[in-house]
Amino acid sequence: MKRTTRSLTRAALIAALYLLLTIVFQAISFGAVQFRISEALMLLPVLTVDAVPGLFVGCVLANLLGGGVWYDVVLGSIATLLAAAFARRLRKYPFAAAAMPVLFNGLIVGPVVYFAYVRAPGEAVNLLVLLSSVGTVALGELVVCYVLGLPLLKILRRIPAEYLED
Repeated sequence: MKRTTRSLTRAALIAALYLLLTIVFQAISFGAVQFRISEALMLLPVLTVDAVPGLFVGCVLANLLGGGVWYDVVLGSIATLLAAAFARRLRKYPFAAAAMPVLFNGLIVGPVVYFAYVRAPGEAVNLLVLLSSVGTVALGELVVCYVLGLPLLKILRRIPAEYLED
C-alpha cells in the first residue's frame, strides 16, 4: 500500500478526531457501561483505508490518556484495529461493516472491562456478570455504530472520492 503525505494526514486527522471525541465525552467513554461517541467513526474504513491506522492510533491515545489499565489499552486498541480492518473488508456492505465494532469490542473489550473494572481482585469469576459486561459493551457499540455511525457514513458519502483515496 502506497503511503502519501495526504494519506498520512488523513489518518492523523482521524486519530485526532477519535481522541478528541473520546476525551470530550470521557464520562460515557470508559467504564462498565460504555457509550463511546468516537466509535461512530468506525464506519470511516468503508470510505478510506487511511481510517484503519487512524482509528487504531486514536484509540491507543484515547485509552492511554483516559487512564485505562495497560491491558485495556493494548486489548481495546487491538479490538479497534481488528474491527476497522474487517469493516474495510466489508466496505461494500455498510450494515455488516457496522457490526464489526459490535462484535470485536463485545468479545474483547467486554471481558477486559469485567476483569479490569468490575471484578474485585481475588474474587471468583461470575460468568453472569462477565456476560453482562460483554453485552453492555456490545450494546453501546451497536447504538453508536448503527444510530450515529451509519447516518454519518451516509452524509460523508457525499464527499467526492478524490478527497478520500489517493
